[in-house]
Amino acid sequence: MTLCEDYGKLHSDFMISYDLQFFADGPGGEKTEEPTAKKLQDARNEGQVANSREVGNAAGLLALFLMIRFLYGYMGDNFSGMFRYVYNQIPTTIIMYEGYTPFQDIQAMMKHAVIVMFLTALPFFAVAILIGLTANIAQVGWKVTTKPLQPKFSKLNPISGFKKIFSSRSLFELIKSLAKIAIISFVVYNYFTGVTASLFTLYDMPLKQAIGLMGSMIIDVGIRIAAIYVVIAAADVIFQRRKFKKDMRMTKQEVKDEYKNTEGDPQIKGQQRRRMMQASQRRMMQELPQADVVITNPTHYAVAIKYDAELYDAPKVVAKGEDYLAQRIKDVAKENGIEIVENKPLARMLYANVEVGEFVPPELYQAVAEVLAFVYHLQGKV
Repeated sequence: MTLCEDYGKLHSDFMISYDLQFFADGPGGEKTEEPTAKKLQDARNEGQVANSREVGNAAGLLALFLMIRFLYGYMGDNFSGMFRYVYNQIPTTIIMYEGYTPFQDIQAMMKHAVIVMFLTALPFFAVAILIGLTANIAQVGWKVTTKPLQPKFSKLNPISGFKKIFSSRSLFELIKSLAKIAIISFVVYNYFTGVTASLFTLYDMPLKQAIGLMGSMIIDVGIRIAAIYVVIAAADVIFQRRKFKKDMRMTKQEVKDEYKNTEGDPQIKGQQRRRMMQASQRRMMQELPQADVVITNPTHYAVAIKYDAELYDAPKVVAKGEDYLAQRIKDVAKENGIEIVENKPLARMLYANVEVGEFVPPELYQAVAEVLAFVYHLQGKV
């Protein structure tokens, strides 16, 4: 055995079979195609949209501190009034008369306190709901779906959950959270560093004035934090939309499969069109013997005309064809004794502008009438 034969045998013994498809990026290859309208609509129906939670958080936080600023007096009056009411009721509720329990007084006092707190918080709840709905509708429009709430066993898969923990999305959320904490801490530190002198004067102020000053400081720093959240939300919206668009991309094979599922297989549709065309041609050839004349090009086009003054107001095209079909029309016309008239311009005009079963348009009446008159004259009808 030669050296080359030995190498060939050794090479064949260690040959490893492989499939190039193994290296492809999923079925159909890489996801390079833009998502179709159907893909986006299906994702929307499933609750998958480019939605940023930071928009709702930023809008809600900004609205909260703005409302506190404008409703500060309303809140203070309600809480002060509730405190005075409860304080004035204490002497009567703690005194125990013989055979009398203060349960009803305590119940009335608690009821009053709950009503006051509810009325105080009601504007905030209403605005929070309105802000949440508006933030979502502004991003993705109005679409109610319960599919994201439906239980999925795939969510209980520990392997999938482990992958999500260490996914790029989780890493981005972690970095975003750390960035928010760092920026907010810097803003809070920087703000209170600038008002340190005012903080030291709190000990010399009356309680109401001190509370007012602290409230004003908290509102100011809160609005600054909310403004930062607005900037973060704007950046997150851009990121979420780009990521969603990238996630929704499709492979070429997926686009083809979707087209087949929605529009039908092109081969099947082509077969259907051919069958419909064949059926139409059969009907046309069946009506052809009733024609009065066939106008030809003479080799490329053939148009069969029928005119019945009792049934129609104008001549009617009962058949037309090009090339091979035109020759068939002429053969059938000869077999049935139908006159064949050569008129190149008229044949082209009729073929291009009048479909089978339609009447001749008024602008061609004169030309067709001359042909019909010539045919009737040959047949001795006039």
